[in-house]
Amino acid sequence: MKKRVLIAMSGGVDSSVAAALLVENGYDVIGVTMQLWDYSKNESSCDPNSKFDTCCSLDDVADARLVAHKLGIPFYVFDYQDDFKENVVDYFTDEYLKGRTPNPCVACNTFLKFDHLLDRAQRLGCDFVATGHYAKIQYDEIYDEYKLLKGLDSQKDQSYFLYSLTQERLSKVLFPVGGLSKPEVREIAEKYGLVNAAKKESMEICFIPNNDYAKFISNRVQDSDLIKGEIRHEEGQLLGTHDGIHQFTVGQRKGLKISYANPLYVTRIDSETGTVFAGEDKYLLRSGFSFKQFHMVRNFGSEIDFEVKIRYRSAPCKAILEKNGDFVTLRFQTPQKSVTPGQIAVLYKDNEVVGGGFIDKVFI
Repeated sequence: MKKRVLIAMSGGVDSSVAAALLVENGYDVIGVTMQLWDYSKNESSCDPNSKFDTCCSLDDVADARLVAHKLGIPFYVFDYQDDFKENVVDYFTDEYLKGRTPNPCVACNTFLKFDHLLDRAQRLGCDFVATGHYAKIQYDEIYDEYKLLKGLDSQKDQSYFLYSLTQERLSKVLFPVGGLSKPEVREIAEKYGLVNAAKKESMEICFIPNNDYAKFISNRVQDSDLIKGEIRHEEGQLLGTHDGIHQFTVGQRKGLKISYANPLYVTRIDSETGTVFAGEDKYLLRSGFSFKQFHMVRNFGSEIDFEVKIRYRSAPCKAILEKNGDFVTLRFQTPQKSVTPGQIAVLYKDNEVVGGGFIDKVFI
């Protein structure tokens, strides 16, 4: 019997080609789009100048449906807007209100997409769930474990967003485009005559109009929820005031609205007092941090030397992992800049994802 696969189709070219490759390889394929955010009800939808750089709009759903029809596979749309609001949008808002910088794409993958997709796959009698992520899975027969690996295309690799996958989930997930480059994916889309072969990529947060996250947050809460306060230099000098710590993130340079002889960056945020600290480049350096909700993909024994990415686009740097019960910390071999509470840090060993978690307390 053919293995049945549920493929998550966002309407973009990557998941569409993933679906085409599954069909080409003889799988029984079912296409699914998750309706996550209703743009027509968004508080900014009445503004004609609002612009969404989306990955789940009604146009994207339509594109996914056209691709499914072209490939001759059944297609369904499932509504998960309430879960998306709770697990992604509300989390995003709450973290910024606390002076932390969230990563909604990781939250979407960790707390929403794979949970619901695997549940839906089971109900539809599917053996696997597939997505268009640029990552690879490799089974290690010796240790009876699954490895999560970087995608072949280093410019498109998305393994960072998948660090929270468990062994059980890895055994049921397929990444058909993980061994391809983006140009190769577009070539395959052209070969199949897919409507989205040349479609541009969504680069910003899908539910934020005009990429103005501070306005989005302030529109969703009461003014009394905003923590206002002072902007001070790391050496104590008062530089100005602000209307809410949600407007700032560690490492930020633009938008501080202060005048100073040297370029200044946000170095840390005190959510208790509402004080935003700023300083020259040298004040951004940090020696390490503690993890919150740390997860390892598989057992690495007593290994402690890894490389870490402290944000998606950052270059990996060498670090030492220290575990004391549930308390997990990371020490950089060389101090790093702009280590940001709330962001995700992901560990690697060569091309393999070791694990990761939320950056919590940052060490000077």
